[in-house]
Amino acid sequence: MAVKFKKLTPNLIVSELDELISPELVFTNHLGQIMSKQDDLSAHRSGFIKSRSIEQAEQQVLCKGDIAIVSVLSHIVGEIDGVRSDAALRYTRIWRKRKFGIWQVVVAHSILVNKGNLC
Repeated sequence: MAVKFKKLTPNLIVSELDELISPELVFTNHLGQIMSKQDDLSAHRSGFIKSRSIEQAEQQVLCKGDIAIVSVLSHIVGEIDGVRSDAALRYTRIWRKRKFGIWQVVVAHSILVNKGNLC
């Protein structure tokens, strides 16, 4: 699940991202803003958010039945509203297994990480 999400993000295909995000998504971004699935998809679809490269490390996964909690450190380079962005973010995502074995993100949270604290 997280590996598939990682592979999609740098070359974002919104239709595939749409399949991975639950309609009930609650995403708290690093600015403390709450975003819905449609908010997130719209930001990518419109080009407001453009990811150029993503490096991920320190992934931890905890699975309990139909729920998985994934924490990952991401170094993301891209653009936000036309302004270059080079940031380290730690994401926590809660995935839920749906019908036919499909996993979707239902809750996500991100925080900005000081690059000086990275190994």
